[in-house]
Amino acid sequence: MSEDLRAAVGAGVLGSEDAYRDLLRSIVEVARAIFGAKASSIFLLDEDTDELVFEAVAGEGADELVGTRLPSSTGIAGWVLVTRQPLVLDDVRSDPRFSRETAEKTGFVPQGLMAVPLLYDEQALGVLQVLDRPQRSRFSLREMDLLGLFASQAAIGLQLLRAARHARAVLGEGSGDAGVLARIAGLLETLDGEQRQSAIRLLGELEHLLGS
Repeated sequence: MSEDLRAAVGAGVLGSEDAYRDLLRSIVEVARAIFGAKASSIFLLDEDTDELVFEAVAGEGADELVGTRLPSSTGIAGWVLVTRQPLVLDDVRSDPRFSRETAEKTGFVPQGLMAVPLLYDEQALGVLQVLDRPQRSRFSLREMDLLGLFASQAAIGLQLLRAARHARAVLGEGSGDAGVLARIAGLLETLDGEQRQSAIRLLGELEHLLGS
């Protein structure tokens, strides 16, 4: 089955984009609270445009940055995405990978940060950042391990969001094979009881017929 057909079938059972965005927003909010940081954010890699997109932001810039796009090679986030390596910086100003110009454009220039790549099935989907702890605190490797747990959940959330968007794009293409499969999958999810069991049996017979 092609990727488009898989996406179309998945459209019948996937949650809405809003639900996955809410999940990502919850992750950055909890991460910010646990680390006592001024801000936390999740970037999604848009492969079509080769840009990093702010998908969720907590703290500084939360109201303005979501949807903002940056070249994928930009600054610390770009380095973490490309190398797939986590990074801890207590003073970003002393690091040549930091892009102050880009930070100023977002309206928030951090002093320190932790950043981890968001990986799903060995694919780099984006970056999770936590910015500016209280001055008395320094980022530690132990905290990086904790941030890695957040990263695992964020990667799953990004993958679900990407799949939902792809499914929506497939459905918007018209009434081809993918659209038919999506409508069948969607209808199946609305059934219950005997109707659902009958539909599943019918699809099972169809699978057997096509397989033979």
